[in-house]
Amino acid sequence: MAETFNPEVASVIPVLNEAESIISCLNSLCNQSYPAKQHQIHVFDGGSTDNSWHIIETFINDRQGKEPTVHLHKNPGRYVAEARNLALALIPKSVEYFVEIIGHCSVESDHIEKLVLTMGQLQKSTDNNVGALGARVIPRQGELGLVESWVEAALLSPIARGKGQFDRFSGIQTTNTPAFCLHYREALDRVGGWDTSFITSQDSDLSMRMKKIGFQLYRTSEVKVQMSKRTSLRSWWKMGFRYGFWRTKLVKRHSNRINIRELLPWLGLLFTAVLFYTGSNYWFVPAAFYALVLGLEGVKSCVISQKLSHVYGVPLAILILHTSFSLGIFYGIFGKPQSFNDRETTNGNLN
Repeated sequence: MAETFNPEVASVIPVLNEAESIISCLNSLCNQSYPAKQHQIHVFDGGSTDNSWHIIETFINDRQGKEPTVHLHKNPGRYVAEARNLALALIPKSVEYFVEIIGHCSVESDHIEKLVLTMGQLQKSTDNNVGALGARVIPRQGELGLVESWVEAALLSPIARGKGQFDRFSGIQTTNTPAFCLHYREALDRVGGWDTSFITSQDSDLSMRMKKIGFQLYRTSEVKVQMSKRTSLRSWWKMGFRYGFWRTKLVKRHSNRINIRELLPWLGLLFTAVLFYTGSNYWFVPAAFYALVLGLEGVKSCVISQKLSHVYGVPLAILILHTSFSLGIFYGIFGKPQSFNDRETTNGNLN
């Protein structure tokens, strides 16, 4: 680690009903190679109805006198943006960088060390003009359940992922949407923190505002975050709808975030309708081609994973994502902002 760049860092964890995963998350952050004296951990609970608060409190009590210190706070605003703004207000000004994480994620022991080292190099080359450095998202360790394996495989498909959180990028590169960032506090302060009107996509909005005032955003594949995905088709559908809804809200604010790929399902449906109502004998071709592509993705995933269920499970997961996301985009045009969060009443974080 570069001795000349050893800033104070705070890990910020918004949680809601994370009883099943929060200890794994905390353990991974407490066992970092980065100097413990330069690291503190803050958990913001948005009103958990499971045993999360007690579990975290017990974890903290068992660590009395140990570093890094772990702090538990109430988050009356419930959602991620409110939690992170609370962190900006409560955490000492001596902390220069914030590690953004959520309760159903865990990280490797050199996570912070690698982020800080890379950030230091970038800041040196840009005259402290980097607002955020993101990581690459990978599946959690261990055996995946049936649906969870379909979801993970679907996100490997080029027709089911974009350039955002689940992108399989490599190297160090500039980006519009860094995930699970090491944020430069000065950049956060200059844009006024997170916009709490965004229940989802709050980080994308933040990134756009940072870029507008001149900060650069990077991501590195050398740093990875293990993230638990959806374990039921119902929650997968709800997640897709929520992301689509808030994508529309984000595009209304930042028109440069429009991505024609995200409109392809609607364009395909419109094209099919035109063919049908004009009496074309080939009106079914777009749908047939789409079904063929889905089938090929299922076969490819089956060969790679050696799991027979992927032949039908992966196409189903992709179809659900495309459909729910597209409906979310449509409803976002006129619908009122809501959480739509499938994790809100069960286990998981409002991310």
